[in-house]
Amino acid sequence: MNATYLRLEALRVFRNKQNFIFSLIFPLVLFFVIVGTAGKGAPQIYGVSFATYYMSGMIGFGALGAIIAGGARIALERDLGWNRQLRITPLTPRAYIRSKVIVAYMTAAISIVLIYAAGISMGVHMPVSRWLQMTGLILVALIPFAAMGVMLGHLIKGDAMGPAMGGGMSLFALLGGSWFPIGQDAGFMHDLVRLIPSFWLVQAGRSAVPGAQPWTGEAWIVIAVWALLLAVGAVWAYRRDTQRA
Repeated sequence: MNATYLRLEALRVFRNKQNFIFSLIFPLVLFFVIVGTAGKGAPQIYGVSFATYYMSGMIGFGALGAIIAGGARIALERDLGWNRQLRITPLTPRAYIRSKVIVAYMTAAISIVLIYAAGISMGVHMPVSRWLQMTGLILVALIPFAAMGVMLGHLIKGDAMGPAMGGGMSLFALLGGSWFPIGQDAGFMHDLVRLIPSFWLVQAGRSAVPGAQPWTGEAWIVIAVWALLLAVGAVWAYRRDTQRA
C-alpha cells in the first residue's frame, strides 16, 4: 500500500501539467530576465560572474517554492475530502507524510536541475565536485521547508493557501538573500537572517562559489533546530486535522 500510494501520488502531481509547469517556470523566467538584462558587462560578485552568483541564489528560491507547493496540494485534498477517504485505508500516517515529502523533493530536484541547466546556458562553469557539494547541501537545507509544507497544508484551507504560500515564500526568499545579498555586514539584520533557514538554504547554493559565505557548523545547527520544530508542528497539525475530521 505504501509504495502504491507513493507511485500514485507522484503520477498525480506530474500529470497535473499546469500546476507542475507554473511551479517551476517562474524562477527560470526570473533568472533569464535578470541575468540576460545584466549582460556580459555585469560586475563580478565575490570574484565570480554575476550569472554564477545569481544562479546560486535562484536555486534556493526555486527549490523552496517547489517543496512548499506540496502543502498546497494537501490543503486542496483536505477541501475535497480526499484525506478522510485515505484514513479508512491501510495507509499509515507515517507513510502518508513520507510520500508527500518524497514527491515534494522530487519536484524540488527538477527545479534544481532546470536552474542548473539555465545557469550553464548563461555561461556558468564549475568543477563537478562543486556542483555535487552544492546539491547535497541544498537538499539538506530543504528539510525544514518540507516539514513546513506538510504543517501548513493541514492548517490552512485551500483557497487561502496560495496567498499564504506566495507571501511566506517571498519573505523567506527575501530574508534569505535570494535576490540580493542581505545581512552580510555586522548588525541587527546580520544576526537576524542567520537564524532563518532560508538564509542557509541560499548559502548552500552559494557554498560552491569561492569567497561567498561558507556553510558552517552554525548552518547545521539552525537547519536541525528548524527541522525538528517544524517536524513536530507537522505531526501536531496532522493529528489535529485527523481529530477534527
